[in-house]
Amino acid sequence: MLYKDAEIEIEDRKELYAYQKGDIDAIFDRMANSAPNYHLLYQLPTGGGKTVIFSEIVRRYLADHNKKVVVLTHRIELCKQTSKMLKGFGVKNKVINSKIKKLQDQEEYSCFVAMVETLKNRLNDELLEIEDVGLVIIDEAHYNSFRKLFGSFKNSFILGVTATPLSSNIKMPMNENYNELIVGDTISSLIDSGFLAKAITYSYDVGLTSLKVGINGDYTVKSSDDLYSNMVMQEKLLHAYTEKSLGKKTLIFNNGINTSLYVYETFKEAGYDIRHLDNTNNPEERKEILAWFKHTPDAILTSVGILTTGFDEPTVETIILNRATKSLTLYFQMIGRGSRKLENKDTFSVIDLGNNAARFGLWSEPVNWQHIFKSPEFYLENLRADAEIELHFKYQMSPELRAKFANTPVVTFDVDEEHRIAISQNLRSKVVLD
Repeated sequence: MLYKDAEIEIEDRKELYAYQKGDIDAIFDRMANSAPNYHLLYQLPTGGGKTVIFSEIVRRYLADHNKKVVVLTHRIELCKQTSKMLKGFGVKNKVINSKIKKLQDQEEYSCFVAMVETLKNRLNDELLEIEDVGLVIIDEAHYNSFRKLFGSFKNSFILGVTATPLSSNIKMPMNENYNELIVGDTISSLIDSGFLAKAITYSYDVGLTSLKVGINGDYTVKSSDDLYSNMVMQEKLLHAYTEKSLGKKTLIFNNGINTSLYVYETFKEAGYDIRHLDNTNNPEERKEILAWFKHTPDAILTSVGILTTGFDEPTVETIILNRATKSLTLYFQMIGRGSRKLENKDTFSVIDLGNNAARFGLWSEPVNWQHIFKSPEFYLENLRADAEIELHFKYQMSPELRAKFANTPVVTFDVDEEHRIAISQNLRSKVVLD
């Protein structure tokens, strides 16, 4: 399907919505009534316009303060997007990338955009000095790599911005580095207001008992590859696609490169137009693959984690989670890639092949972010376990198999209910199976 308005330039999107203005006012109010080195965290769902919001914050701050602003990102793509957005708000800015060794033109700029690792290295090597920084804005603040620079801005107001205020490392909770959390609009509210597309979720039960959890708290790549690359799971994925997403532009997320390559081969053999992308592709290959994906209406792109941030393709119609994750952040990031609303795109599909919706809830369901910010360990410890989720699996007979029992009106059998009846009648348990 072709969509209108998919070519809108970032510079044209400078009009602020009411919810964005309200959040900006709340942030400036907190800034005015807090210490100069206060650390504030701001949550807003993916697609809510976080970059637009903090670009307006930079513009207003520079207009009212005789100090400088630093915006930190964790990926080069986000650096470029942020710099472009800031220019759209009339903010002249300097990107500090790997090519910048010294800031000889520092006095010409009041705003700097930098990758966290690059800035850290330049500051540590004393090759760079940024003076008079009053405000530091951290994009995707849930990543722990930003902690390395907190000590370099001890006298600055720090504003962290994220869709999910839950640290990527449970041993380093965000409430240790931020004084307070401001929560923005909810996903359901943004959908109701017409800012985000509605997700229609299709869940397929998958046994995950073979998966192992690594030191990062999520399922290991190896155990995921072992499960998701086997023939049964490949057939399940192909069946789910043909049943719910045939002919739609589809983005598939996998946990490992091997799985993604198997997916590519499976779909290719079935005659579908599919490409594979991972972090081993060079920039030219990546650019060509993403251009193909953008301009091919029924394209299928299978990938690993490279497209969870810094990637925006509004015409995506289906997200397939061909993996399980214990990361709430990753769950929201993956689904968020399909949530952009267009003139003739009000909904998108989510095909869940990892019991993720059962673990976290549906993407648009309410989340108590204040509770998660204050008590992250309690939240993580109380996530539904895989064994508990699998207790509620219900076998779904395929139409082909059901047709073989056309003369049988009832083909279901509730073991739990029959066991309860047997016990209530003082019968032995074995009669249930007789």
